[in-house]
Amino acid sequence: MPVSTSVPDKGVAVVTVDYPPVNALPVQGWYDLADALLTAGRDPETRCVVLTAEGRGFNAGVDIKEMQRDTGHAALIGANRGCYTAFSAVYECEVPVVAAVGGFCLGGGIGLVGNADAIVASEDATFGLPELDRGALGAATHLARLVPQHLMRALYYTSRTATAAELHAHGSVWRVVPRAELHEAALELAREIARKDGTLLRFAKAAINGIDPVDVHRSYRFEQGFTFEANLSGLADRIRDDFGTQGTQGTQETPREGRA
Repeated sequence: MPVSTSVPDKGVAVVTVDYPPVNALPVQGWYDLADALLTAGRDPETRCVVLTAEGRGFNAGVDIKEMQRDTGHAALIGANRGCYTAFSAVYECEVPVVAAVGGFCLGGGIGLVGNADAIVASEDATFGLPELDRGALGAATHLARLVPQHLMRALYYTSRTATAAELHAHGSVWRVVPRAELHEAALELAREIARKDGTLLRFAKAAINGIDPVDVHRSYRFEQGFTFEANLSGLADRIRDDFGTQGTQGTQETPREGRA
């Protein structure tokens, strides 16, 4: 299944995304992911959720091909609402969410991990927002939760990526491990969290969200308004077409199939 949930240990639910080839999610995929996260968090037996993915990378954003097939704006609106819903689900999940990130984490992937409670990453993991190369804007709200303000701006304007080791140095990644050890490392942290009292963990999640200095829902929604402007004006299509012909970045680091 593209989005599945398993329970490998008592108190730990694992939500896995599998959309080959690069985990660029279609509109329905974002909603399915949101439902899986919220459902897992509502289960009174769950004390921690691990969010992970199969395949080459963790997430490559939305399925651009789905948007290109749409002659109107329904796919654009759906993708924006779907991303908003999925990012919010990570944040609003009643228990802590540990993101297990292997390979590339781009566009919408930043929205997911930026709202997670903790991140475990593989040594080959890279994080970035190639939005300006794709004619889009968004998820600066979430990148700002991973790196300092000026680094966020430089990464955003250049579409460059940061490594797992760099994010670990900034304190946003809990642990960096070889790719083969990623799953177990994420479960190890989840098990430690799950040993706490379930009710108190829910109180803790709500309390920490309540003292956040930035309202992630309002902030991200504000960003999305500029994505609509870029698309409605035709600017986004021109930039995507230019990028597709010029190939300004390598496909291994920034898969062309997706963006936020």
